[in-house]
Amino acid sequence: MKIVFMGTPDFAVPTLKALYNEGYDVSAVFSQPDKPKGRGYKLTPPPVKICADENGTPVFQPNSLKKGDEAEEAIKTLKSIQPDFIVVVAYGKILPKEVLEIPKYACINVHASLLPKYRGAGPIQWSVLNGENETGITTMLMGEGLDTGDMLLKASTPIGKNETASELHDRLSLMGAELLIKTLKEFDSIVPQMQNEAEATYAPMLSKELCAIDFNKSSDDIHHQIMGLSEWPCATAFIKEKRIKIYKSEIVSHNDKNTIAGEIINEKDLTIACSTGSIRILELQAEGSKRMKASDYLRGNPVEKHEILK
Repeated sequence: MKIVFMGTPDFAVPTLKALYNEGYDVSAVFSQPDKPKGRGYKLTPPPVKICADENGTPVFQPNSLKKGDEAEEAIKTLKSIQPDFIVVVAYGKILPKEVLEIPKYACINVHASLLPKYRGAGPIQWSVLNGENETGITTMLMGEGLDTGDMLLKASTPIGKNETASELHDRLSLMGAELLIKTLKEFDSIVPQMQNEAEATYAPMLSKELCAIDFNKSSDDIHHQIMGLSEWPCATAFIKEKRIKIYKSEIVSHNDKNTIAGEIINEKDLTIACSTGSIRILELQAEGSKRMKASDYLRGNPVEKHEILK
């Protein structure tokens, strides 16, 4: 069985590895072009390309599959391979109809949500941001729309109360690999299910506009914001007019109703009052410093009770 794999970031790597481990013929890998990273802006290959190179698979990195000489050459290559399946995991490009029609059986996408909820680029982060109790993986037949194709298989998982989006990302990447292999093995017997458009929601890409914490919101909302934006772009606040990135928190209760939103109510463990309830900051990063536990930060940067975070 010939498979062409299309993917780019870390999330896609476990699925590609699973295909190798299961003995599938991964005839080619398509990934986004190398991008400059780090302080020196060194051109860096995406994780999927690194994995493919380690396994001796030809890698193609066209800037576009829709138009131009690169697209024409890529489509010519795909047709020459004559794949049985094209497997797509976080590739980062919408495939044109001409590509969707190339494989003998199907283009299968591994999507990190329980469709039709959270279509789009940020399903993992938005499921945490919105305080969902459950999420999962859906394998689907790809269509021309954005995550609108018929569903094949689903696997669900609870979201931990204090689980960050990055931690959930790593769990779902492994679940996606397992579900894709199951989908390929059972493909002939799976009856595709149409998505219910009435239940569809959209999960757009994250932006830095989501970062600033408004302590006039509830502790639940602020905790979900911190955990959903953990790693990138990170929830932010100001202590003594210095910005901090907040990576982890937990919800705590307090009985003092005379507090102000954003007020430090425990200077020893950085517990902050919200409009209702409070949060305890567990991990943070100050400007010009590295990420650290709040307890380590406080040893070098003591704060006073009743100070206000903004």
